[in-house]
Amino acid sequence: MKVSLKWLRDYVEVSLLPEELAAKLTASGNEVATLIRTGGDWDHVHVAHVTAVEPHPNADRLRLATVDTGGEVHTVVCGAPNLAAGQRVAYASIGAHLLDGHNGEAMELKAARIRGVVSEGMICSERELGLSDQHEGILVLPETAPLGAALRDYLSDVVFDIDVTPNRPDCYSVVGVAREVAVLTGKQAREPDSRYPETALPIAESARVQIDDPDLCLRYTASLVTGVKIGPSPAWMQQRLAAAGMRPINNVVDVTNYVMLEVGQPLHAFDFDTVRGRRIVVRRAKAGETMATLDGVARTFTANTLLICDAEGPVGVAGIIGGASSEVSASTTTILLEAANFDHINIRQSETSLRVVTEASRRFDKGLHPHSAEVGLRRATKLLVELCGGTAAQGIIDEYPTRRTIPAIEVTQRRLTTVLGATLSAGVVYDVLTALGCTLVGEWEPGFRVTPPWWRPDLRIQDDFAEELARIIGYDELPTTAVRGSIPHAAPNPLRELKEQSRDVLVALGMQEVINYSLVSLANLQKLAPLPAVSSVTPLKVANPMSNEQEYLRTTLRPSVLLNLAHNQRSARGPIRLFEAGRIYLPRADDLPEERDQITGLMAGPVSEMSWTEPGHPSDFFDCKGVIESWLHELNAPAEFRPASDPNLMPGRTAEIVAGGEVVGVMGELHPDVAARFDIESRPVYLFELDLAALLPHLGAGRRFSPIARFQAVTEDLALVVSLDVEAADIAAAIRSGRLVTAARLFDIYTGEGVPAGKKSLAFQVTYQSPTHTLTNEEVAAARSELLARLAADMGAQLR
Repeated sequence: MKVSLKWLRDYVEVSLLPEELAAKLTASGNEVATLIRTGGDWDHVHVAHVTAVEPHPNADRLRLATVDTGGEVHTVVCGAPNLAAGQRVAYASIGAHLLDGHNGEAMELKAARIRGVVSEGMICSERELGLSDQHEGILVLPETAPLGAALRDYLSDVVFDIDVTPNRPDCYSVVGVAREVAVLTGKQAREPDSRYPETALPIAESARVQIDDPDLCLRYTASLVTGVKIGPSPAWMQQRLAAAGMRPINNVVDVTNYVMLEVGQPLHAFDFDTVRGRRIVVRRAKAGETMATLDGVARTFTANTLLICDAEGPVGVAGIIGGASSEVSASTTTILLEAANFDHINIRQSETSLRVVTEASRRFDKGLHPHSAEVGLRRATKLLVELCGGTAAQGIIDEYPTRRTIPAIEVTQRRLTTVLGATLSAGVVYDVLTALGCTLVGEWEPGFRVTPPWWRPDLRIQDDFAEELARIIGYDELPTTAVRGSIPHAAPNPLRELKEQSRDVLVALGMQEVINYSLVSLANLQKLAPLPAVSSVTPLKVANPMSNEQEYLRTTLRPSVLLNLAHNQRSARGPIRLFEAGRIYLPRADDLPEERDQITGLMAGPVSEMSWTEPGHPSDFFDCKGVIESWLHELNAPAEFRPASDPNLMPGRTAEIVAGGEVVGVMGELHPDVAARFDIESRPVYLFELDLAALLPHLGAGRRFSPIARFQAVTEDLALVVSLDVEAADIAAAIRSGRLVTAARLFDIYTGEGVPAGKKSLAFQVTYQSPTHTLTNEEVAAARSELLARLAADMGAQLR
């Protein structure tokens, strides 16, 4: 919100320097982002009075103006069509620095002879002063402009650019900021005058208003002004609008914008002669109903959009933008002025669905009080009568189906002391709250009954008043006290700790974490083959999605990481190792969705960066398996891998991850058909997925220290012939369970000549060691014999 200091001074006395006032506003919660100083240097430019205008003796289009600067009289050659005797103008004497009215370049004014007459200066246009691009005529100042005053002192201004918080709709107005300044500086704020003369004809005989949906339109007020003459608004109004960042249009539209900025109530002016049936109907749109709005766009509405209609159809979108059919034009003579109050949630929803945000909707969607409508209407009607030459009908239309009362809130000393950490006197509390516009009744003990002013809808509970007292008194004025009590113990969250530890381990293993939105598109979910866990459920759809790409709560992390791979493969030449630790959402009937924490990752490209010493090879199944084994080893979660199937992974190259006899995840090579749907060119791609909640119960209790053995180990190779259907992992586990065996590592698998059909040879490096003595050949032989006998009995293994 941009607030002109000159405009602000109309409603409150300001004696502070702009920088001091900005600091006070910022400290009280209304941050002044920037101070903007308007106006140029304007040396040698003063307010002058045009005493006479005579024709130029040698030019038909030029005239000679005699200007008085309050003691000095000068003759100026001027060609402006709007020059007239009796005007107050901006007179630039020789040496002034201005802008060229034709090309906008800076120039220094010099004496010049124009068609034989010496011009002793210049009467300036707005463009020559750098105020605007207007240069068709001179700048005419108000008659009250002080004669001889430096234009810098008269026209320059300071604009406060305030970042208004969403809970303070009152500060989206100059009057609202004036109230804040008054409280902070101990001054009295003044309200703008809203009195105007009325004709004898009641407005009810000319126009009617009907509210069909009172849940969305809380109040609708209207006035009628006839005999309006459309033209430019006064210079002072245009300057104030420009300072606030708004473009002047014509006197009627400028009045509505001016009052919106002044008191915070949006208004809309209808050309009453175009309002069919001479009545306004406020109703929900019919599904598919259309209308062309003021910005020239033909819009289609949903049944949730509130429309302003006449007897035949829509003429505006409530609280957002008007319709083109009832726009004020140069031929308009009768104005129906609207000031209403709408449901702020509906306004925000309509803004989103229509994708149009206006200055009016920015104020409505913050939540204005219905009383604001009448205040804005009467003020705007007064200005229309004064500035547009119109006359107002008697009374106003005021449809107010359910009057809103402002409840009183009990404010006690005990609660204020608890919240603020300081004890305030009854006098201080009373003075601050009454300065804010509140009404207080009762005694300090047991507590005041406080009724907030209508312009402060954010004051709803006792703590809101504590905040008001703190910011007005000054946070730096409150005593500083040490925190009392003990810091609560951290509540253990094993699942969160597992998730964080897994992140650290995977990053240490060379993986890169990605973070994606929990909302995905249905199209991307459908690129996957049906997942066993979610194939029978429909993802939860968001009621008001921001885009089609973020429309459904994800039921798996797979599409997100696959899209990450598809995006990164275009620029990455080396290995791509990605993982995401996130949450999926599985719908449940008549209940909130089941939320599961999972980690999904993938590997693609070469196993390592290319170098002259290592040519590298593509990532394979065992590289991916190795990462998972290392990860689970660090978590002290022993796991095994078993053949499995998954609709998104290649048959025969897929394994389920099992911990404690429970399946906790899956890994394998991505199916080429799925990769193609995601436009993934890298081949092969290995994907893994683990459910953290399923893994959590199988974490070990902790690692135990084992001292380094002091006695020599014995290592030997065993080649075992087993059936093709016997798993090497089962043989390895059986060997490790043998007496004196401390390690067993598979180093060769062989089928072919020398091995019977239907058999395979598995070669293991087996380590024997005793913690108490050096093993003898006899002890090792006995342990080996026991082991081979058990392998033969349990798995049919024979020594090759």
